[in-house]
Parts: sequence; C-alpha cells; structure tokens
Amino acid sequence: MRGHGHDLTSIVDTALALLDEYGLPDLTMRRLATALGVQPSALYWHVDNKQSLLAALADRIVTEATPADSVRAEAWALRDALLRHRDGAEVVVSTAALSLGTHAMHHRLRDAYAAEDSADPTRDARVLMQFILGHASLVQQRMQAAVIGAVDADPGQIAASTRADFDAGVAALTSGRA
Repeated sequence: MRGHGHDLTSIVDTALALLDEYGLPDLTMRRLATALGVQPSALYWHVDNKQSLLAALADRIVTEATPADSVRAEAWALRDALLRHRDGAEVVVSTAALSLGTHAMHHRLRDAYAAEDSADPTRDARVLMQFILGHASLVQQRMQAAVIGAVDADPGQIAASTRADFDAGVAALTSGRA
C-alpha cells in the first residue's frame, strides 16, 4: 500500500464509491483491493478488518452532514447524509450497534442539545439518533425495494414522501425546539 500511494483517506474514498455503486452486501475487501490495484492483504496496513473499514465509512458519511445551528437542523443534515449514500444508514447503524468509530453522530446531536440547554443532552441525543437511523434505514430499504421492482414506487419519491413523517418525529423528540 505504501508504495501505491494509498492511505486511509483514499481507501475510504474508494470504498464509499463502491458502496454507492454496488451496495453494502457487495462491498468486499477483495473488490476494494481490486479497485485500488492492490492485494486484499495490503488493506490491512490501514484497517484491522472489514468492520473497521465500515466504521471509517460511517464516520465519513456522518461528517458529510453540513453542520447545523439547531437540533432539528442537525437531524435533517444527518438524515440527508445517510440517504445520500446507498446503504448509508445500514453502515452507520451497524457501526453504532457495535460501538465502533468516532461516535460523531451522537456527539453532534449531544452538542446541539447542550447548546439548547437540554436537561440531559446525552440521553436526548441517543434517542434522536436511534430515530434518525431507524427512519433512514426504512427509507433506504423501501428505495432498494423499488429499485429491484419489489414495490411499485419511484425510488426518488420515497425519500420525498417520508419527509413529513421525519419532521413530525423530530418535532416530537425535540419537544418543539426550533
């Protein structure tokens, strides 16, 4: 890897492109190595295993969310970042479930709640994060079902048609915070 000019950033860049093109089930270390022009074993100079790679992907997806100035705006920015990438929510959910990565999503929400004087920003962030991840996962699964013809719907319209439900959920969880 070192001789090929690859670092963790370029590996994650390539993995994210493969995720978008093929989806999580077909994002393999072998496919990633092939795309980078290296042997699969060379990847392990930078990541311990596939789950470590997915944690780095999750961190990247979350950091793509535009920083916002309120809890509600932060929730929307995170939702948009998750939906921007095929299986993005699943990648972030699996990483959060295993407590891997930097926990950037939770920290962003916690900090937003703290700025709005929440009595328990850590708990509030955890609850809102679970809602965002669950919502985005459902939306992405519906979109994939539409892509393969399992449901009769336009994949692009699915995300748009669920915006009101997301907004209502965020409003309920933020107790009307702006």
